[in-house]
Amino acid sequence: MKTKLYCFLVLFCSMTMISFAQSKEEKAVAAQVESLRKAMVDADKATLEKLTDAKLTYGHSGGKIEDQATFVDNIVSGHSDFLSIDLTDQTIVISGNTAIVRHSLAAATNDNGKPGNVHLHVLLVWVKEGSQWKLLARQAVKQPVANP
Repeated sequence: MKTKLYCFLVLFCSMTMISFAQSKEEKAVAAQVESLRKAMVDADKATLEKLTDAKLTYGHSGGKIEDQATFVDNIVSGHSDFLSIDLTDQTIVISGNTAIVRHSLAAATNDNGKPGNVHLHVLLVWVKEGSQWKLLARQAVKQPVANP
């Protein structure tokens, strides 16, 4: 009986530690997503470069694909100017050193001096390099318009 109880306690403790580790990684990824959101609004070149992988592929809802340099330059130059970004309905799934993030994005923009609003569903793929999560891929699609 003592052996069964001991095995149960070891299993329970192991599962608790695994759950805690995943929760810790999810929190780390969520913090990176928030840092990316803030860096995009602030047009912070150094932070954008730090958060993104050199092999970044960044897909826009209109079909345009950017690499890391183009993505950062378009934000910093004001070509893609985010006045505000609100993220909702975020989910994070960790698989090894890869994190998949989905959320809805609502933003006020001023691209090239032209005011606008966007409502998107976004998929982000983050990879862990050492102790740092970096954005490797992003794809956005327009949210469907509800029929009246």
